[in-house]
Amino acid sequence: MNKRNSKDAILERSNNQIRHNRNCIFLMHCHLVFVTKYRRGVFNKVILKRMEEIFRNICEKYESNLVEFNGEDNHVHLLINYPPKFSISKIVNSLKGVSARLLRKEFGNELKKRIWKGSLWSPSYFAGSCGGAPLSKIKQYIKDQETPEY
Repeated sequence: MNKRNSKDAILERSNNQIRHNRNCIFLMHCHLVFVTKYRRGVFNKVILKRMEEIFRNICEKYESNLVEFNGEDNHVHLLINYPPKFSISKIVNSLKGVSARLLRKEFGNELKKRIWKGSLWSPSYFAGSCGGAPLSKIKQYIKDQETPEY
């Protein structure tokens, strides 16, 4: 199998998940975890449902997709598909900042009882890249490239 056919095969295996813009073909997913300030139990089912809507709207503005969302009373998990033109830190800052502002506005009385000095989120977060082939397969694919002999 030559390099061109190999590349086409990789694209075909991924079906319609691969996205592209004018100068880039990409498939990037990130698992994000946001924790409430001091891990206080803040969220209920209604707040989590509204938070998912907020996150979906923010992702759209960053040409991203919220693939999966769920949470417990003190943290949330997001799986996003995003383009390489936006950094994860920029997306995270917007997700956390806008969600905190809107949730305080909509659920202010309920949240005031549970959050400390108006801060909803801990300043830190977890971001893990995910998806695609296992690292061992990618490493092998790179090693197997036909290096020119000259």
